[in-house]
Amino acid sequence: MPIAALLEGQGTNLWEVVLHGGPVAKGVLVLLAGFSILSWVVIIQKVLLLNRSRKITDQFRAAFRRATDWRDLKQASGTYTLSPLLGLFGAGYTEVTYQLRAHAQPGGKAQIRSMEAVERSLQRASVVEMGRMEKGLGILATIAAVSPFVGLFGTVWGIIDAFKGIGTTGNASLATVAIPISEALVATAIGLVAAIPALMAYNFFQGQLKQWQTELDDFALEFISLSERNFT
Repeated sequence: MPIAALLEGQGTNLWEVVLHGGPVAKGVLVLLAGFSILSWVVIIQKVLLLNRSRKITDQFRAAFRRATDWRDLKQASGTYTLSPLLGLFGAGYTEVTYQLRAHAQPGGKAQIRSMEAVERSLQRASVVEMGRMEKGLGILATIAAVSPFVGLFGTVWGIIDAFKGIGTTGNASLATVAIPISEALVATAIGLVAAIPALMAYNFFQGQLKQWQTELDDFALEFISLSERNFT
């Protein structure tokens, strides 16, 4: 576990702190450990997903640009399910196909009557795809925001218990105070250990999502341009 390894590497045995702490302290430490594990699970899953999506998106973009008939690309769409561009293509293709069929003239060239409808369909698909890619980031944001305060709560509670012990024994020497207070401060340290990776990962993924939004917008414009060139 990352938390345990870090604390033991600094000369602090996490398990001794947990065993000597009270029920509240133990609950705080277990909660923070769960936050840390959950954040790393989300981080690893998101990194793997984005890397895979990037590879598939590059392949889809190349296939889209060399396609001479969008029907063939639509039939092969199962190969590119991890690409967010596929959602835009599917929405735009559906709208274009509907308009071509609805406004087809006998013996004449089928045309798109409303490019605004195509644009709206692409915009809706872009919102859906971005929402799908943002899934899980709320967990990282919550962990980054809450963990330090949970750790601080554990520290305050531990210090209160330490001073209660001093009042009971009547011994306020440094040796008596140092151990319980140091154990209380461990909660704050663990809170930071849980929060910092979550915050860094959240900011990193936000930057990645901005790049994806730019790519979705660029693809939408490319799709509209090709639609206007071929069907209007």
